[in-house]
Amino acid sequence: MSLKKILLAIGGIFAGLLLLLIGSILVAHFVLRDGEEGYSANRSGVGLVEVRGMILDSREPVRQLRHFMKKDEIKAVVLRIDSPGGVVGPSQEIHDEVRKLAQKKKVVVSMGSMAASGGYYIAAPATVIYANPGTITASIGVLIKFSNIEGLLDKIGIKSSTIKTGVFKDAGSPNRALTAEERAMFQAVIDSTHEQFVRAVAEGRKLPLEQVRALADGRILSGEQAKAVKLVDKLGNQQEAIAEAGRLAGIMGEPSVILPPKKKVNYLDLLTEGPEQSINGIMNRIGGKGLQLLYE
Repeated sequence: MSLKKILLAIGGIFAGLLLLLIGSILVAHFVLRDGEEGYSANRSGVGLVEVRGMILDSREPVRQLRHFMKKDEIKAVVLRIDSPGGVVGPSQEIHDEVRKLAQKKKVVVSMGSMAASGGYYIAAPATVIYANPGTITASIGVLIKFSNIEGLLDKIGIKSSTIKTGVFKDAGSPNRALTAEERAMFQAVIDSTHEQFVRAVAEGRKLPLEQVRALADGRILSGEQAKAVKLVDKLGNQQEAIAEAGRLAGIMGEPSVILPPKKKVNYLDLLTEGPEQSINGIMNRIGGKGLQLLYE
């Protein structure tokens, strides 16, 4: 290759990197600007926090709930939930933050098409829960999923061996079936976590434990059915939930809806995070490493 072609290739690489840098700066600029416009320090009204999709990470909902807790001008918060549930730990963390906020300010939940299992768990401590008549909710239960590919490995001639420090260390391995002892261990964990769910609902909804336990068999309910058994307070849409939050907070007229500031993005992270790191992050969030207890 001639020197001229080499120089042109190097110049092309630098030009591409420069365009990528400029693009990242512009993206970060608009993201940050949107975040700044989402909240005015001198504005009073009702805060809005949204939880959508699988609950895999609690950090962003918790950050937003804490933000509104600190703002005296935010008189109440609407928590909009559209989620089938998710991982137990993050669901419990969001639940605890909703409970703390409800002790200080009015929290009104607005359920979308679905607020089931972990989605219901995070709603339970709210001051008032709204659902649409056809919202899918409840599904109070816990599960762990296992796969067994032992037969497939045998068919293709692959053998595996495990060296471990304890009898339960590789429990749940896809390379073999569960033993009776392992199944009993996992069932005990499931039962403990399920009882935590039942207690959280009973406390949040101010219902007798036995009444909640009778409903806590994993069944789903429509919003209308959930209202009949006091898992939901009122039937209505998001706008009605916002109006209710305004009334509870003593706001005259239609309340202003305040969005939380968006999380600041460091554009340098966009440049330095490689494909491998991105894939690993996604896998971690969907349970790619280790076992996950699910409210699902």
